[in-house]
Amino acid sequence: MADIIIKNGTVITVDGERRVIENGAVAITGDRIVAVGKTEDVLAAHQAPKVIDATHKVIMPGLIDGHAHAGHALIKTMGGGNSEQWYDACHKAYTVASTPEFWYAESRLAALERLRFGVTTGVSLLGGGATVLRTDDPVYGSAHCRGVAEVGTRSFVAVGPTFPPQPRTYARIDENGVAHEYPVGYEQQFETCKQLVAEWHGKHGKRINIAMIYPVLRPERLRALSEADLALARKQVVEIADFARENGLVFTQDGHGKDSVTYAKELGILGPNALLSHSTDLTEEEIRIVAETGAHIAHNPSAIGSIKGRCPVPELLDAGANVCIGSDATAPDRTGDMFRHMQQCMHYHRTHFKDPDLLPPGRVLEMCTIDAARALGMEDEIGSVEVGKKADIVIVNMRRPHLYPFNMEASRVIYFANGNDVETVIVDGRVALADGKAQFVDEDEVLDQAQRETELMLDRTGFHHMLAEPPMFWRHTRFPSEVTG
Repeated sequence: MADIIIKNGTVITVDGERRVIENGAVAITGDRIVAVGKTEDVLAAHQAPKVIDATHKVIMPGLIDGHAHAGHALIKTMGGGNSEQWYDACHKAYTVASTPEFWYAESRLAALERLRFGVTTGVSLLGGGATVLRTDDPVYGSAHCRGVAEVGTRSFVAVGPTFPPQPRTYARIDENGVAHEYPVGYEQQFETCKQLVAEWHGKHGKRINIAMIYPVLRPERLRALSEADLALARKQVVEIADFARENGLVFTQDGHGKDSVTYAKELGILGPNALLSHSTDLTEEEIRIVAETGAHIAHNPSAIGSIKGRCPVPELLDAGANVCIGSDATAPDRTGDMFRHMQQCMHYHRTHFKDPDLLPPGRVLEMCTIDAARALGMEDEIGSVEVGKKADIVIVNMRRPHLYPFNMEASRVIYFANGNDVETVIVDGRVALADGKAQFVDEDEVLDQAQRETELMLDRTGFHHMLAEPPMFWRHTRFPSEVTG
């Protein structure tokens, strides 16, 4: 007896044979897939108390977001396109103006967005950049993990120290809303990370996982360091990478570019557990390094970093490297809708090479499913609809004008679908979204709490003025300054 059967749908398996099964079905027992095949065959062998009719729908693996930022969901579009204001908002809000309640509210909002868009697994950096990781105290990371666990998705929460010089200033907010600043050094941040690993890694049926992060040692950052701080940075990044490797954790870095991959190889921090985000303008030698070391790339085609540089995805794939897609969400100007980012990935590289045949739709779906699972060391557990794997499954309602007629479903869902077409999401064998509604949290309560915590953060920072549209929003061809991020 199974627990759930999904019948009468088109199953895009992304299995080893890349089968697409018309009039297909999937049976689930506990947190595992126990049958995949034609509906008549699955129903002949299995019964279940819960049967989901997927007529005119696609059954596919849960999507995986290889790179995003915790905190950003409550700072969407702040600064109105001004890069300096945007970074100031993140830095101040995250380090000296945020409470555990802020991180809890933000994590639930971001996880709910992912859930509604069919993203069953995602990487989330606890802050972002070289100086805004909220790792002074485990209470903030714990609040984030608790929020994600409640929504019911799967997450890799990346934590780590900030870049030298150290210490850096953080603040606790007391019950009266008063900020108490204090210095935080590397050792305290590393200890926070160790506590979060002990408390959260592998918990909630292995849905909550901790990853380690250290800022990228980019050439411009290295040039700005004193000799002593450069030695510290080199020592620290190796220590963090070694800790991740020794404890079976993903080690990720945000913002690789030209020459930084070569430097990372010299430090010995690359390997099969390394996930390098952005990775724009890599040299041919660096492409070879990525492939040879077994490191993985998280390509963020909708990020502003991909406007300023290009991640050489086709070249990396041809060299044998593994590449997944990240949203870099949810701000300053993008959502966690991985359908959008798959489409953006195709058009981005086709435009660059002026080649409409580049990156077929099935290839980008692999980058958001099985290849992303491989980047997280979970290819034996998630990333495809196969017997024995975790039941992380998305059902897309194809009975929509932009998705009809009902044929060529694999191409149609990748080229034309968006996150709002997702109807049902199953994570770890549990129905977390049914008929477009979250099952484990009250959506209105999540939204209301997010609004309250945003208003409180704005009061603490004095950043209400950043909500105004910039003076060049209308009737101009560009903003007054470039956006970065």
